[in-house]
Amino acid sequence: MDNVAALNKKSEVTVLVVDDTPDNLSLMSSLLKDRYRVKVANHGERGLRIAASDPPPDLILLDIMMPGIDGYEVCRRLKSDPLTRDIPVIFLTAKSEVDDETQGLALGAADYITKPVSPPILLARVETHLALKASADFLRDKSAFLEEEVAKRTLEVQAIQDVTIMAMASLAETRDNETGNHIRRTQLYVRRLAEVLRVVPRFTDYLSDRNIELLFKSAPLHDIGKIGIPDNILLKPGKLTPEEFEIMKTHTTLGRNAIVDAEARLGMQVEFLTLAKEIALSHQEKWDGSGYPEGLAGEAIPIAARLMAIADVYDALISKRVYKPPFSHPEACEIMRKGRGSHFDPEMLDAFMEVSTDFYDIAQKYTDD
Repeated sequence: MDNVAALNKKSEVTVLVVDDTPDNLSLMSSLLKDRYRVKVANHGERGLRIAASDPPPDLILLDIMMPGIDGYEVCRRLKSDPLTRDIPVIFLTAKSEVDDETQGLALGAADYITKPVSPPILLARVETHLALKASADFLRDKSAFLEEEVAKRTLEVQAIQDVTIMAMASLAETRDNETGNHIRRTQLYVRRLAEVLRVVPRFTDYLSDRNIELLFKSAPLHDIGKIGIPDNILLKPGKLTPEEFEIMKTHTTLGRNAIVDAEARLGMQVEFLTLAKEIALSHQEKWDGSGYPEGLAGEAIPIAARLMAIADVYDALISKRVYKPPFSHPEACEIMRKGRGSHFDPEMLDAFMEVSTDFYDIAQKYTDD
């Protein structure tokens, strides 16, 4: 930067001088005016108003002994206000005791100069602190920019995750075109049930905002394994034979393994897929241990899978299938109630019964065409 540019740059910098003595204001103005834009205030309250204006000053020269509020109080208020706390303050005062200087610096002042002022020292320190402020402003702006970029990239990653899940789920859904809005409904059922259960002590720690969001996003993958089931079994209009049912049951392990294989190709485990793996594998397990694929019982069944079991069974009951007509909402609730303690976690089933009308509303809003 050449000398003319440097001078122009300095002339854009504003220094505020706060002092109740007119002679001191004149002296400071005459010393600074050739280098900086100068604003003056003859008492603390006015100084605070100017400091809070837009644009704020770049540096403040502040007297201590003033009528009304003194310089210490002005500095305290400046440093407590987010709009002015980053403005460097240099005390200019006749108070020369060590305790006075210590108090000023403890309040957040950048420097402390005693009167009578040496012009070269004053100008040098003003320039030093303006340079430090410029560097700090640059780093602060850089940090804010990086935070914005990180937030932007995080949103992009989340969007990619969501799209990936929905693409995988939709791929499985196309195998059975009667499921319609099943994916959307079960997502919303799971979230509603989790929101109710989070106040139950045994679920409070698990059902954090983060986990509820992950449950919502993972739910669509519960039947991803059906993509590996042959059409003659998946779309069979009648009852499956025992051999066919054994093949149908493999959709749980096929789903979990598909997610595991995807992670293996990526070379790492992905947090947002942890619940998806649990749901895909274990949503057909039953509280009494009579489910599949592993015959898990009670608390051994992952919470995510227990939630999904309620959502999945309710939706299957109220939906038309090639092998059955839909049950009404009251009929479905009665069937669900009979599964308390056998098919379903008792407390989860109680929570479902409490908000079953919310499930019905979701089903009505996202009904199959």
